[in-house]
Parts: sequence; structure tokens; C-alpha cells
Amino acid sequence: GGKIGLFGGAGVGKTVLIQEMIYRVANNHDGVSVFAGVGERTREGNDLIDEMSESGVIDKTALVFGQMDEPPGTRLRVALAGLTMAEYFRDVQKQDVLFFIDNIFRFTQAGSEVSTLLGRMPSAVGYQ
Repeated sequence: GGKIGLFGGAGVGKTVLIQEMIYRVANNHDGVSVFAGVGERTREGNDLIDEMSESGVIDKTALVFGQMDEPPGTRLRVALAGLTMAEYFRDVQKQDVLFFIDNIFRFTQAGSEVSTLLGRMPSAVGYQ
């Protein structure tokens, strides 16, 4: 396993690259992809589902979303739910897994908001 960060401004094609990687993992490696959309816009989630359906890889893709208008606790749990799904496919189903979190900043932001709501210093529990 490995990790990689994909950074870029709005509209430069990050989602297109993610879609291409999901397609290749499904078709070339018979693997499964898990996508955790943290703080996504509803339109972005719908577009991703439509694209996965049109390309024929929706049955090899698990998607979980916590939208922008959700409470911070929900947005925080989306990435963890996605990780649990990825671990299931890896450990129980013995499949190759490609795991995406979009947007990791919104994940840390949600953690910071939860810490603030609980009256803790965000940096004291790992959120900065």
C-alpha cells in the first residue's frame, strides 16, 4: 500500500483523474475503489455517480458522502466510514482497493469544528 496527495486548484481536472484511476483499477486490476466525499457539493456527488454508472464501473465502486451542509460530526465520520469500507474489501473480500478522500482539508476542518464544539483546543487533539 501507499499514499499520494493530489493537489490543485478548482477546475484543473482532479476529479477527472480520479475517475480515470477508478476506471483503470476496476477494468485492469479487477479491484474495487472506495470514494469518501467529505464536504462535497450535491452536484459533484451526483456527477460522480452518473460518470461511474456510464463507464460501467459503479458495481466496482463504493461511494460515501457527507455534504457541505451536513454537521461537522457527519463530515468527520465520512472519511472514517470510507476507510472502514476499504478495510472490509481488503481484509474480508481480499480485493485490491483504491481509496480516495476528497477533500482532506474539509476532513481536518470538520475535526477542528468538532473539537471547538466540544470545548477542546483543536491543535491539542491533532487538528490544526
